[in-house]
Amino acid sequence: MAVLLALAVLMATVLPAQAAQAQGVELSQISTTKSEDGLELSFSTRFTLSAAVEDALMKGVPVYFAADVTVLRSRWYWRDVRAARASRSWRLEWKSLTRQFRVSTEGLNRNYASLSEALSSLRGAASWHVADLKDIEDDGRYYLEFSYRLDTSQLPKPMQIGLGSPQGWGLNVEHTFTLNPDFSLRTAAGS
Repeated sequence: MAVLLALAVLMATVLPAQAAQAQGVELSQISTTKSEDGLELSFSTRFTLSAAVEDALMKGVPVYFAADVTVLRSRWYWRDVRAARASRSWRLEWKSLTRQFRVSTEGLNRNYASLSEALSSLRGAASWHVADLKDIEDDGRYYLEFSYRLDTSQLPKPMQIGLGSPQGWGLNVEHTFTLNPDFSLRTAAGS
C-alpha cells in the first residue's frame, strides 16, 4: 500500500513538470554577426500551442508573439549601460471566411493553409538588425538579453483575467548571452 501511495505522489509531481516543459519554448538556434550596418541576430524556436490557445485562435481571437533583444555594455564602475534595444512582434489569426491562417509582422501579411505552416513562419527571424554600428564599440564588453514569448498583454481584456501557465498561455523563453570581441555569441554563456 505504501508503494502505491509513493508511486501516486511521484506521478503527481512528475506529470505536471512534464506538461509544463511541453508548453514551453525551446530556443533551438541563436547567433549574432557584426555587419557593416551593426549587429544582426538570427534565432529559431520550437514550441507547440496548447489546446486553450489553439481553441481561442480558431474562435477568432488573434494571438501575438514577441521577441525582445537588449544589448548591454558591462561596466565595472557603475550599472551596466543599455547600448541598444529591439523588439519584433507577430500577429497570428484565423480567417474563417477564407479558411486560412494569417501572420502579420512589420506591416507585412502572409496567408497559410495550415497552422503548422503559419507557426513555422513566426518561430524565428534571420538577419534581424538589433543594434546600429555607432551603438557598439570594439573595445567594450557586451552581453545580450533575449526573450521570446506569447504576448498575453495584447489579448482582449476579459481574456487576460487569470491567465498563466496552468491554462497553457505561458509560452516564453529568456536567455542571457555574453558576446565575444567579434560580437559573436559565446556558446557556453547561455543561462
